[in-house]
Amino acid sequence: MIKPENPPSMPGPAGLAYRLRGLHPLDWVAIVLFVAGAGCVASGLLPLSETDATLRRILPILLFLATVIPLAELTAAAEVFDVIAAWIARLARGSYPLLFLLCVVLASFTTITLNLDTTAVLLTPVMLALATRIGGSPLPLAMTTVWLANTASLLLPVSNLTNVLAAQRVGLAPVVFAHRMLLPQLAAILATMLFLWVFYWRRGARGADRYTPPLPRRPHRSGLFLVCCGACLLFIVGILLAVPLEVASAVAAGIAVVGFLVADRANLRWGLIPLRLLVFVTGLFLVIQTIGRHGLDSLLRTLIGPDGGAVGLFRAAGVGAGLSNLLNNLPAYLAGEAVVPVPNHDQLLALLVGTNLGPIITPWASLATLIWYERCRSQGVAVSLGRLSRTGACLAVVGMAGALGALLLTGSA
Repeated sequence: MIKPENPPSMPGPAGLAYRLRGLHPLDWVAIVLFVAGAGCVASGLLPLSETDATLRRILPILLFLATVIPLAELTAAAEVFDVIAAWIARLARGSYPLLFLLCVVLASFTTITLNLDTTAVLLTPVMLALATRIGGSPLPLAMTTVWLANTASLLLPVSNLTNVLAAQRVGLAPVVFAHRMLLPQLAAILATMLFLWVFYWRRGARGADRYTPPLPRRPHRSGLFLVCCGACLLFIVGILLAVPLEVASAVAAGIAVVGFLVADRANLRWGLIPLRLLVFVTGLFLVIQTIGRHGLDSLLRTLIGPDGGAVGLFRAAGVGAGLSNLLNNLPAYLAGEAVVPVPNHDQLLALLVGTNLGPIITPWASLATLIWYERCRSQGVAVSLGRLSRTGACLAVVGMAGALGALLLTGSA
């Protein structure tokens, strides 16, 4: 069959049909969710007052997404990630085991000290650029990023928004929270390392014994490089100073945009705005809010139960992980928190384990996983949803079991 010369510009139904055939499955998920959410509002299943409250609640998330993705795209165009990747590759001196350890430490450190979304935004391009620098498959490096962005997010309140909510609920100061979650966090990282090596990093999976360290990388446009480095550093400093994520990302993205307006306007395009993510998140929260009003709370109360012992911990974690992969971890945590009895501190922390370690099976299970998936797709890295789900499920089960065992060993908060 002879294809049209310029199919995307075809007018009328033919052009629309072509565009619809080209949609990714996640595009359809986003569209269906948004239409369903709008239908909930239009039908009255979700009252306008609650719709307004939900939209106000997610507005900071939408602003964060709308600015942090362009920040990452422009920083990549300024070759910042290529320079960092070349430095990491040279530091490992051609050794895959050493490179593996460096990547694990880097991903864990950024997730713990900054937060999982920052890891997904800023580290994913570094890992993909690193694969290019060493001439290897991007998948092991990409999976290292997304898994540790989720599984290394237990230790500090800043590591994950759900941690902040849990720490407030159980009344734990940051230092006490870190002490309480230290062993569960170590167990989660060790399990992640094990499954990363078995599924993606071992000799049979990666396909090479060693790699040739690349030459030092120097950016072609040093001025633009420095501007984007400054923007990213400002973003990180803002997070450390507890500036709201959406404010930090908006300011940093604005600096990067100004730099490109001066030096390279060709890279500024409307496609930098992640419309699919914005549509998906909006529809998701509207649908979940509606479901919560019509029976979800009662169902979760039955599934989680009031038991604060070992059985109750595993039930809470399992429900949190399952609901995260079905919907998303933030609404899953909020829904679970609402039905966990107030005195059951350990059960609430177990729910936290489920909603932090569990969202690695489906691409929409956490905001970090969504951002990571978008970054991989924009860089042309194919990620099999089947393999992502199978390997992620193995890690989720073992990682949560280890973390919950450690939580039980440490005793009640």
